[in-house]
Formats: sequence, C-alpha cells, structure tokens
Amino acid sequence: MKPEQINTKQESTTHFGFEQVAVNDKVRKVAGVFDSVADQYDVMNDLMSLGVHRIWKRVAIEYCGLHSGHRVLDLAAGTGDLTKQQAKQVGSTGQVISSDINCNMLANGRRRLVDLGIIGNVDYAQANAEFLPFPDHHFNCVTIAFGLRNVTNKPAALAEMYRVLKPGGRLVVLEFSEVTLPPLKSFYDFYSFKILPTLGKVIANDADSYRYLAESIRMHPDQETLKTMIQEVGFERCDYTNMSAGIVAIHRGYKL
Repeated sequence: MKPEQINTKQESTTHFGFEQVAVNDKVRKVAGVFDSVADQYDVMNDLMSLGVHRIWKRVAIEYCGLHSGHRVLDLAAGTGDLTKQQAKQVGSTGQVISSDINCNMLANGRRRLVDLGIIGNVDYAQANAEFLPFPDHHFNCVTIAFGLRNVTNKPAALAEMYRVLKPGGRLVVLEFSEVTLPPLKSFYDFYSFKILPTLGKVIANDADSYRYLAESIRMHPDQETLKTMIQEVGFERCDYTNMSAGIVAIHRGYKL
C-alpha cells in the first residue's frame, strides 16, 4: 500500500507530484497547472486516453444510480462531462451543482454545457472540496472524477462529501489508480513520463503540467488504501471496480 500524507496542524509540507511543497502552496500550484491546461483539456483527455476516458466516465455515471428529482454535486467537474449526463438523468425537477476549485475550468465547463443547451437544472460553484459551502444532508449523490488526487487533504475532503450527502446517498470517485498487471507497468511508466509530457508540449505548449499530472497519479493512494480512507470518514458498503487493468478505478461508498 502507498502511504498517503494526511495533513495535520503539525505538518507543513505535502506532495506536489514528486516534489515536497508547503501545504499552503499546493492549492496555488495546482491552480497554475489547470489554468495552463484548461483550454486544451478536452483535446488532451482524448489524446491521452485514446478516447477511453469517455467509457470510464460512462461507467461512473451508471454507478451513480440517479433518478428524476435527485440533487447531485459534481466536484472537480472540469469541462462538465459528468455534469452533462447527470443533468439529463435528474431531469427538470432535479439539480446538479457543477463545482471546481479552478475558475478557468469551471468557466470552460459552463460555456460548453450552455452551448449544448444544458441549462435550467445546473448551477455552478467555485469551491474547495475540503470546505464545501453546502448544507448537511443535502445531496443524493456526490461525484469526483480525476480530481481527488489533486486535493491537499483528502480525508478532509472525503469527510465533507460525507457531510453534505443525505442518508442513503452515495459517493462515486473515479480516479487513476495502480496498474494490476505487472507486464503493463513498465509500458505505462514509459508512456506517463516520456510520451505524456511530449503530448503536453506539442498540444498545450506545457510539458511541465502534464509531467505533474503523471507524478500525481503515482502519489495517489492505491485502490485498497483509498477504500480504507473512504471507510474511515464514515462511508459504508464501500467497494471499487478496476478498469483498464487498474489504470483507473471507481470507488463507491454509501452514507447509511
């Protein structure tokens, strides 16, 4: 299992990729990464995953179990891939809040969804997942896709997700994880640290941000560690599903 740094009042540093930085600096540095990549984010997602990220997200949506009238919080919503599908499923009587800590990502997502005609049941909130500005017991479902690994204090964020969920609500976390097929690991490392930064340089004119994204994946808790973290803040019936040989995993937990 990978150790996950849990920030306490005594700790002054945390990881930013493979680099140790001051805790207070991580939010600023992560913001810089996503400010840089926001305009090419969708293009890079398709290139990096050869389009497979769309399948991963479709499965995550199925795990949400949404119905008409549900209230959903989509954290680290980015350009709105999950929000788009959630809005369709909850219908005109439901509500989706598309939330991201980065204003450029949130603005790009809002423009994209409005252009698609998805309006009326979607609201937008710039928020830090560690300090959610929503009442207790409010949402039927909370999702976070490819965003948890960028959060400084993951246990604090998971506890906030638990707080804002209604009893019976569920958490769905879609995130890069640990490859489960040993023969694939060496190729995946080569792709992550050699190919990915090169793509970032060519497409987004930013190799460093995509190097950080590769490093952040390696620093993220593995499947079992994350499951334990989710359980420790109060979630029950926790499980996870590996996809693409563990390149990504979907974790679920319920507030009972």
